[in-house]
Amino acid sequence: MINNIKTVFSIKDLENLSGIKAHTIRIWEKRYNILEPMRTDTNIRLYNVHNLQKLLNITLLHEYGYKISKIATYQEEKIPQLVREIISKKNSQNYAITSFKMAMMNFDQELFFNTFDWLISEKTFSEVFKDHFLPLLKELGLLWQSETITLANEHFMSHLIKQKILIYTESLQILKPTNTERVFILSLPLNEAHQIGLLYMQYELLLKGYKTIYLGESMPLENLQDLIKHFENITFVSFMTIQPDRRVINQYVKTMGQKLLEKNNEIWLMGNMIEHIDEKVLPERIKLFYTMEETLERI
Repeated sequence: MINNIKTVFSIKDLENLSGIKAHTIRIWEKRYNILEPMRTDTNIRLYNVHNLQKLLNITLLHEYGYKISKIATYQEEKIPQLVREIISKKNSQNYAITSFKMAMMNFDQELFFNTFDWLISEKTFSEVFKDHFLPLLKELGLLWQSETITLANEHFMSHLIKQKILIYTESLQILKPTNTERVFILSLPLNEAHQIGLLYMQYELLLKGYKTIYLGESMPLENLQDLIKHFENITFVSFMTIQPDRRVINQYVKTMGQKLLEKNNEIWLMGNMIEHIDEKVLPERIKLFYTMEETLERI
């Protein structure tokens, strides 16, 4: 079952997590004996978490110019020691993502927090999110789809990232808005529960001094319409990751426009599902953003 906690991995799982092709992993094993897989009765390779950690460390060293033939001669404890020397220079983006992956696989909150603290000592929260969390989240979706990780792994990591966004958001919410031209109202369509992108968007809007109203998931359009009585110059922001269904999304967006585009209001839409929206029939004040970077440039 996909929801079971995963402690044994196939060679394909190792490929998905490390970025090293299965064929290359087999060659490294055969020539250099870098991993010691278990084998089933039918001779299929299986790997434990220790194998995964070792491969991720070897991958990092390889990216920094170490030859596999040389790495293979090192004592077991030398490999993590060299990795620590690399990361002490605080210049390895890949190390942070690797650490977050291992935190996810082992349900290790301490490793997540230590890695985050290491990053935030040198970077802003925006930089940490864009340089590390955003690529990691994109990868998590692919890892889950390929059944390399379980839903438990994905939820564990997503919750910790949400928690960090909320902490940094709260520090801005207590400040008085300095940009009063527009109010941003953030919500998700019915049955849409992917909040991380929306939460981070609120953080960036607050950082720019805007007033935000966060309404979260599964918000009916009728309730959004109620906000028009309270505010002027509203920008409604929404992510459409899995909802509305592609068969009805154009009608949904049309209804959004009819209900919400009073006066100078705007609608900003993001997420995978916007690819199914027919831009040719969109009202001028409904904007589609295909990447987070594109949206942030607009703020």
